[in-house]
Amino acid sequence: MLHRVVLARRVDIGTVLTITLAGILSLPVLVIVVSVFHPTGEIWNHLLHTVLANYIVNSLLLMLGVAIATLAIGISTAWLTVNCRFPGVGFFEWALLLPLAIPAYIIAYTYTGMLDYAGPVQSALRTYFEWGKGDYWFPHIRSLGGAVCMLSLVLYPYVYLLTRAAFLEQSASSIDAARTLGCTGLQSFFRVSLPAARPAIIAGLSLALMETLADFGTVDYFSVQVFTSGIFRTWFGLGDESAAAQLSAVLLAFVLSLILLERWSRHKARYTQVDSRSRPIRVRVLRGRLAVAAVSICAVPLLLGFMIPSTQLLVWALQTADAMLDVSFFHLMFNSIALAAGAAILAVNLALLIAYTRRVNPRRAVVVANRLVGMGYAIPGTVIAVGVIIPFAWLDNSLNDWLQASFAVSPGLIFSGTLFTLMFAYMVRFMAVSLQTLEAGLGKITRSMDDTGRILGCSANQVLWRVHVPMLRGSLLTAALLVFVDVMKELPATLVLRPFNFNTLAVRAYELASEERLEDSASAALAIVVCGLIPVLILSISIAHSRRRATHAPAAGDTRAEAVAVNAGVGG
Repeated sequence: MLHRVVLARRVDIGTVLTITLAGILSLPVLVIVVSVFHPTGEIWNHLLHTVLANYIVNSLLLMLGVAIATLAIGISTAWLTVNCRFPGVGFFEWALLLPLAIPAYIIAYTYTGMLDYAGPVQSALRTYFEWGKGDYWFPHIRSLGGAVCMLSLVLYPYVYLLTRAAFLEQSASSIDAARTLGCTGLQSFFRVSLPAARPAIIAGLSLALMETLADFGTVDYFSVQVFTSGIFRTWFGLGDESAAAQLSAVLLAFVLSLILLERWSRHKARYTQVDSRSRPIRVRVLRGRLAVAAVSICAVPLLLGFMIPSTQLLVWALQTADAMLDVSFFHLMFNSIALAAGAAILAVNLALLIAYTRRVNPRRAVVVANRLVGMGYAIPGTVIAVGVIIPFAWLDNSLNDWLQASFAVSPGLIFSGTLFTLMFAYMVRFMAVSLQTLEAGLGKITRSMDDTGRILGCSANQVLWRVHVPMLRGSLLTAALLVFVDVMKELPATLVLRPFNFNTLAVRAYELASEERLEDSASAALAIVVCGLIPVLILSISIAHSRRRATHAPAAGDTRAEAVAVNAGVGG
């Protein structure tokens, strides 16, 4: 009886800590929501009558363009790699994920340097055809259309991966039934295969669009007026935190609409499990022109989204190595690695507490707290930065006023502009990455393991450290790695909240690109890309293993693991 009381107390402590942690991490979102009810000032009225309509229209056009492009690339490549065999298909199955390793703002800098008027492409055209300025037309890369292209090239893997997982789960029986009813191969695809994969397609598209709304570096560099760039200009250009928070609230409404759309799609869907009697889809061998077309469809996004920009970055990095690879560069690398490693360790430990508390004590309050923590990844870094700085600035001012009145001491800023505030923003933004990864790992551990540990006299904490943690080593490493890479790539939150005179690789690449020193920014950008390759390669190896297992014993769970991996935040 005493053992049960002690265990209940520990469980209650874990529950209280989980709920408290969820409340603290949801504070930035609450600040943004509350800002809607604040009286509007002159700045907000100015924004309302001048640029707000542009922010809304451009954001919608950006989302529409990215949606069309990512759907076209992701669905076509997923269907080809699952249903057809052609030269290089085994390579394309995993290589099509590589663009996930490149942040959108880095690919934007790279293509700008290549395609601008002074870049190598236009310079070569002018030299070869002896053209002068104004003698020819060339697409303007720094535009809304250019932003759509840049974002689509690095975000289509979300749609590709989840759609491919859905196609792998489908059986040939439904396709054969459609053919028996008189449908052609193309009609079977549009009437059977595509509708069956719709929930996965919508989920991948939602992730891509949330990343689109969260992007800051690309739209800011291309001077596209959308919410993220508008929030930054309102805050730092006009100096109005309240108006920036109200703009953030409008952007948050966009994000929540996407989340509700994705969940509504899953709620309406009807899922079926693939049983042992289902026959795998017949693979069609392509030859001749069809094989060339299939290779082209898969090769073009891979070339444009990874091969060409990474090669150009490598060339620039080698050209500027003598000037850029100095002590300050390695100091930036140390700052980035230390910050990312600290965030990864903290996020994994907090996520382990939350995930295990839900497993041991799945009360409604714990489940709700878990969902609140998981919402952070869908919120743009710019919005989180606004939501973080406002309460911490208020706390700093309140402490200064109290200390000044009580002890005639003014310590200055204690929280604002410190690594503590930046780390807090990272936890709000990326806690969901480690949480979903650890929950997926805990879900694979049978409940009988917990019962066995209890029977042997272990407490809940002892079961966690002696049983679950050793079995979760792979999930813990994966979660830490994903958070590490996401923090390395994060730009807006770091740019806004970093301490004075403290830089990272992402911020340095942004600063150099903003000064039109694109070649000089290549070293920092390439270092970020190399870090981003690590989880992508791990995911690719996982997919290759799951595909080999599916060849011997098809199982829906193997491909669903790919969806969990994407939801865990591989794209950063």
